[in-house]
Amino acid sequence: MARRPLPRVLSKDSAQIARTQIARSRELARTAADSATDVLQPLITVSRGLRLLASASRRRWADTPKDKRGPLLFFVASLVLAVALMPYGPLLAVIAVMAAAAWHGRDRTPAAPEGPDESQAQRLQALYEALVPYFSSSGDPAPMYAHGGEWDKAYAAHEFDDAGRIGRLVIRYPAYFPDGEPAARARIEQLLTAKAGRSREYHFAWEEAGNQLTVTALPPLPADIPAQRFVTAPGETVLGFTDPSEVQRTLPLSYGEERVDVPPVVWRTGIRSTEPHLLAMGHPGSGTSTLLRSVAIQALQYGDVLIVDGGGTGEYACLTGRSGVLAVECALAGALASLEWAARETERRLIAINLARQAGDPPPPDTRRPLWILLDRPSVFAHLAPADGRKDPQVLLQVPLRHGRAANVTVVVAEQFDSAESLTDAVRQHTRARVVLGSAAPEQVEAVLGAPPHTTSTTQVPPGRGYARLGSGPVHRLQVPRTPDPYDDATSDADRQAVLELLPPRATAVEDEPTALSKPAEVSKQAEVSQPAAKKAPVPAEALAAEPS
Repeated sequence: MARRPLPRVLSKDSAQIARTQIARSRELARTAADSATDVLQPLITVSRGLRLLASASRRRWADTPKDKRGPLLFFVASLVLAVALMPYGPLLAVIAVMAAAAWHGRDRTPAAPEGPDESQAQRLQALYEALVPYFSSSGDPAPMYAHGGEWDKAYAAHEFDDAGRIGRLVIRYPAYFPDGEPAARARIEQLLTAKAGRSREYHFAWEEAGNQLTVTALPPLPADIPAQRFVTAPGETVLGFTDPSEVQRTLPLSYGEERVDVPPVVWRTGIRSTEPHLLAMGHPGSGTSTLLRSVAIQALQYGDVLIVDGGGTGEYACLTGRSGVLAVECALAGALASLEWAARETERRLIAINLARQAGDPPPPDTRRPLWILLDRPSVFAHLAPADGRKDPQVLLQVPLRHGRAANVTVVVAEQFDSAESLTDAVRQHTRARVVLGSAAPEQVEAVLGAPPHTTSTTQVPPGRGYARLGSGPVHRLQVPRTPDPYDDATSDADRQAVLELLPPRATAVEDEPTALSKPAEVSKQAEVSQPAAKKAPVPAEALAAEPS
C-alpha cells in the first residue's frame, strides 16, 4: 500500500504567495462583476422601469372606484383590440412600452456638483488670503500668493464634509518658504487650525520635495471602548487605540453590541524590549490613573504587580488582595519597604540569571515571571520623605530601572505636570516609552515625548485622550480604554461590572491585611513571603558586577 504524502507546511514565502493569489482572485471577481454590470445595464434599467410601471398600474386600479372599474376594463380591452388589428400594432406597442420602461427606470440620482459651492468658495478664498503674508515675497516675479489672487492655483485638492467644513486640503507653497524650520511650520499649522475650525483635530503632512502641505481633519477617537481582554501575546500591553493609518495591526474588540477591529498602540516589554519602562504625564483628571489601572489588569494575566499610590485617593483599592498583587501601598513607610524589596528582588534575579547562564542552564522559573512596579504620583513621597527624615522612594528605583530589562522587571511611573521637576534623573533617562494625556500645550508634549506631534489637539478632550511615543518611534494619537475605578460612585453599572470581571480572584481577605501606616515591618515581611525566592542570601557586589550586558 502506497504511503500518503504528509501535508506540506506553508513557509513564509508560500503563505505570501497564497495571500497574493487570493487578493488577485478577489480583484478578478470584482472586475468581472463590474463588467457584467456594465453589459447588463440596459436590461437592468428596463426591468426597473417595468417594475415601476406595474406598481403604478396596481395603484391606479386600487384607486379606481368599484363602480368605474367595469368601464375602465372595457376601455383597456378595446385599446388592446385596436392595437392588435393595426398593421405592426403589437410591435409598435412593445416598442412604446420598452421606451416608457427605459424612461421611468433611468438613474435619477442627481449629479454631484462640479467644484465648490458659493459658501465653500468663500471659505477657500478666506483661507487663501490668510496665507498670503506667509507664502508671499516682494521679490517674487510670479507670486503664487497675492492679495486678490485666485485660490484654485494654490490648492491641489480640496474636500468638504457634510457640514460644509474643510475635510482635506492639499496646499501648494513656494519653494523659498522655510518648511524645514519648526517655528515656520508651527505658524502655518496654527493659522490653518484657526481658519478651518478649532473644534476638530488636524493632521499635517509636509512634503518638502514637492512643496505641498496636506491638511486632513481627523475623526475623534472612540472614547467609549470598555475594558476587556485584548488578544495579545505575553509581554504585550495595549496602552490604547489610535488612527488606522498609523499602525499596521488591529484588535477585535467588543464595541457596544457588535465586534469591530480597532488599531491599538501596543507596548512590548521583556528582555528584548527597547522601551522597558514607561512614563505617563498629565494634568489632574487627564486619565493617568486609568492608564495605570488598565496596565495593571493586563499585567496580572502573566505576572505580579506591586502598586505604590502616592496620591492616596484609593484609585487602586479594587486590586488589594487580588491574586498576583503583591501590595498596594499608600503610605511612605510601606512604599519604602516595598520598593526596597523590589530593588533586592531585581538584584536576586540578576544573580540567578547570571549563574544559570554561566552553568549553561535556562533561567530559573521564578525569574521568568514578569514583575511590574507601578508608581502613581511619586512626587508626593518626595515632599514627605525629607520631613520624616527618610529618603526619596525614587532613589530605590535606580536598580529596577537600570537592570529591570535583564531581570524581567518593568517600571511604570505616572506624574502630573505641576510636579514634573521632582522626578529623578533615573526616571527621566530610563523611561523610553512616554505617554501624555489631557489638554497639554505643544511645548509640554514635545518636552515629554521628545518630538512634536503631527496633529493638533482640541481645548476639551475626554479623559484618557493624549499622545504616545515608544522610544524613537512616531508620535501616535492615543485613547486609553475606559477602565474606571469600580468602587467609585460615579462609575456606571456596566463599567463597574466590566472591570470587576477582569480582576483576578482574591487571594487573601482584605480585612486581615495589615496597613502600611501601622505595621510597615509586617508589610515588608508579607511582601517577602509572597515571593519565596526573595529570601536568598544578600547580593554580593562582585556578582552584580559580573552581570552580562
